[in-house]
Amino acid sequence: MDREAFDSYDFLRTLKDLGYNGPIGLQGYDIGGDVYENLKRSMGAWRKLSYRLTAERIELLKGYDFSMWRGPVGKWEIVGDVFKDPTNERRLARKSGIGAAVNGAKGRTCHLFTKMEHGDVEAHIEFMVPRGSNSGVYFQGRYEIQVLDSWGVKEPKHGDCGGIYQRWDESRSPKGYEGHPPRVNASLPPGHWQTFDVVFRAPRFNNKGQKIANARFEKVVHNDVLIHRGIELTGPTRASTYNDEKPTGPLMLQGDHGPVAYRNIWIVPLDSTGGNRP
Repeated sequence: MDREAFDSYDFLRTLKDLGYNGPIGLQGYDIGGDVYENLKRSMGAWRKLSYRLTAERIELLKGYDFSMWRGPVGKWEIVGDVFKDPTNERRLARKSGIGAAVNGAKGRTCHLFTKMEHGDVEAHIEFMVPRGSNSGVYFQGRYEIQVLDSWGVKEPKHGDCGGIYQRWDESRSPKGYEGHPPRVNASLPPGHWQTFDVVFRAPRFNNKGQKIANARFEKVVHNDVLIHRGIELTGPTRASTYNDEKPTGPLMLQGDHGPVAYRNIWIVPLDSTGGNRP
């Protein structure tokens, strides 16, 4: 079960949402390798799936306040609704109320960091950008999935929406390297709410603090379209807050590259520690 091409979690989640509570069996035919080792791995994968199905979602941005985020929050504000400004397609308009967060009237302010520091997580993020705008979601404050108005781009690059941004080294030529474009461009037109659903695995360290496994984006789904599977990261991407790597770190929303709005952000910790809860 730990090497399947079919995403068992989505299927099991559907069964759970439908109220099914009967037995589930695992069959395997013509699988190479040691049968007992295969069973051991499958049982481990099943335990991880079971945890994901029962783990508590932690709501990071319900749209009521910034209590789950570090201060200061700069010009970020809670609003009732966000939409493309009818007088300026490069701006976002808003209505008063609760439900979403927007990065100020001019669309340039500080980044947002969660109080909670996460390790392995499943995350859901909803965002909106106007024409030409730019933001990013950084897992552990280090590894970016790009947020950009990429509507209509036929051959997306790592810097387009959903791309895993490149690393950067001034001493290299070229300076940027290891960027990962999305498999397809799943972007909606500017001024529409869009979604990321992500499974992220944190880097691993031994008891001496030495890294023994890289961070990975196990899966990234953009607007219900799979755009990444099993992407390994050798280190933090460009413009990360931290240049080192750690077992945990905060989720970060980039706020200084142009108008952007976020809503309905939640995570489910998937590692044994669950990260540092607020």
